Amino acid sequence: MTTGENTQAPAPTSALSCKGLVKRYGDVAAVSGLDLAVRYGECFGLLGPNGAGKTTAVEIFEGLRVPDAGEVEVLGGRWRGDGVALRARLGIQLQETKFPDKLRVSEVVTLFRSFYPRGLAVEDVLSLVGLEEKAGAHVRTLSGGQKQRLSLGCALVGDPELLFLDEPTTGLDPQSRRQTWEIVEGLKTRGRTVLLTTHYMEEAARLCDRVAVVDHGKVIALGTPRELIASLGAEHVVEFAVGDGASATIEDSILRALPSVEDVARDGGSWRLTVREVHRAVPALLTALAEQGAEPTALSTHHATLEDVFMTLTGRRLRDG
Repeated sequence: MTTGENTQAPAPTSALSCKGLVKRYGDVAAVSGLDLAVRYGECFGLLGPNGAGKTTAVEIFEGLRVPDAGEVEVLGGRWRGDGVALRARLGIQLQETKFPDKLRVSEVVTLFRSFYPRGLAVEDVLSLVGLEEKAGAHVRTLSGGQKQRLSLGCALVGDPELLFLDEPTTGLDPQSRRQTWEIVEGLKTRGRTVLLTTHYMEEAARLCDRVAVVDHGKVIALGTPRELIASLGAEHVVEFAVGDGASATIEDSILRALPSVEDVARDGGSWRLTVREVHRAVPALLTALAEQGAEPTALSTHHATLEDVFMTLTGRRLRDG
């Protein structure tokens, strides 16, 4: 054996990874064999409806829950003991955080700052989340959106290497939501890693470098937002509904034969067509419906989104429970 040989373990290639992750609650599998790898410096999005297993998975990553099976590695470490050293490198914003009503905003941030060996100044955090004018206000006087921004500030006060954001802009007004986006983009510029769960598709499309679509505790699609939308094979979606009873006479084969149509799906009492060229598909659709004696009661078109990707994969909307 050569003296002086470097025996250090290789640096981890992922800021966060899991393999074969399983978490059950009785007979219900909230997470069922989840495999993920989040790269350093990226904003990674977890998308899925309520009950898909997103929050359970994130709470395992954060060390708040113990998995029934599988492996988790966070910033090159594993959750052992109290995990104090690892927690000092993380920032966590939960879906809902309760603060003592009688504390002032600056006191809450100061308290959270005391949990970390290093971090940001309290004044800088309040400025970052737009609460500097509320520094002396009691928590009980804050609006729901302001409390959400306070929660984000507490997640940022330790200047985390890895930030967990679970539905961070729920309840925020549009201006506050855009401000949150700018904060996340600033973290990415500084090389920080962000794991984001969200129901807002425009949020995922703007912030996330890659997205995993999760359903029934498993990843069913993974890629950049652009790649996932491109997987539909067309850029547009046409949605329509017809009068009661008329929909029973419309067959999939008729719709699939229309020019520029790539896919057809039934969505409750309406239809969804994934199409390449709207100007060709819509006139042909109206002609086909007239030939079937069906009159459209609703008709709309939009550019394909991550919502459409999820519906194509599962037949459900992201906001379905």
